[in-house]
Amino acid sequence: MLWYDITDWLGIAAILTALVFTVAGLVQLIKRKSLLKVDREILALGGLYIIVIGLYVLFEKVIINYRPIIMPGSTHPEASFPSSHTMLVCIIMGSAAMLLGKYIRNKKLCTAIRVMCLAIIAFTVIGRLIAGVHWFTDILGGILISITLLSFFREVK
Repeated sequence: MLWYDITDWLGIAAILTALVFTVAGLVQLIKRKSLLKVDREILALGGLYIIVIGLYVLFEKVIINYRPIIMPGSTHPEASFPSSHTMLVCIIMGSAAMLLGKYIRNKKLCTAIRVMCLAIIAFTVIGRLIAGVHWFTDILGGILISITLLSFFREVK
């Protein structure tokens, strides 16, 4: 389950990335003393994160598909559609890649971090499929939901 473990760590990297933007938003709120003075992009990102959390909870409760395997340590099949790892990583790292240019002025550093974000997305998508813990359609569903939400985010920000 090497790929499963790798993609778990990449999921943690994505959550830490979301935490960085969340802290940046809180710092802006504290310094500027008004929610209306927080960067529009950060507010839109907060809304995006809330939607992702809502979808995560929804698909854990409304089970559409089960994993192709029973996970070690588990006695029953778990929800599988959409791949929550794929969805979380694609949305968090994809939105981060979109916003980096505003907050990082050094073009080389910005490009390097964007490439890293996209690599994390690619490794997660491929890794979840290789690990065999999701059906292809689960991963595709996570990607399509991510593309849809990121398209809305791009227009709102």
